[in-house]
Amino acid sequence: MFTGIVEEMGIIKKVEQSGNAIDMSIKAEAVMTDLQLGDSVAVNGVCVTVKALLDDGFSVDLMPETVQTTSLRDSSPGSRVNLERALAAQDRFGGHFVTGHVDGTGMISKITPVDNAVYMDLRIPSELSDELVSKGSITVDGVSLTVFGVTNDEVTISLIPHTQENTIFADKTVDDTVNIETDILGKYIKKATQPYTSFSRGDEADV
Repeated sequence: MFTGIVEEMGIIKKVEQSGNAIDMSIKAEAVMTDLQLGDSVAVNGVCVTVKALLDDGFSVDLMPETVQTTSLRDSSPGSRVNLERALAAQDRFGGHFVTGHVDGTGMISKITPVDNAVYMDLRIPSELSDELVSKGSITVDGVSLTVFGVTNDEVTISLIPHTQENTIFADKTVDDTVNIETDILGKYIKKATQPYTSFSRGDEADV
């Protein structure tokens, strides 16, 4: 479990692909304080397991499902990534419940500076919009953010100066791909209400 509060930006050192799997090494400092083999780390919002501790970072394995369904498939040496260690029981909870299980990817369609904020429009799969509400929570590349607007295929987020300066959003441009995780509460509500919302219009007369 994570909070979506990024601890630091790591730098990808190595990306070795074998079939549909990837062996990745990441340079890091802050998260290395108490990191152990087998620990979970969110890399751009993707929960991965530490397989080796290095002198200046750690390495992980990306399975085919992760490679196929997240933006980490486009990773290259020198790229920066958002890093967060798994939440400890005694930690302050500053974001929202983030599982690190990416629901899909979105594409940046528009970036608009507004005073000290940056508004970002993301094109998303329509099935994800059902799990989002205005003023609700969303995780984008591992960052806990507030939904400022949502339609059937687009969501708008706003980046405060701290987020702009301390996450990889400063590197993002239009048409870049980002990892999306919707609010887990929205998923449970959607699942619970599906039996009452999925009937066809021809069934309405029988209800």
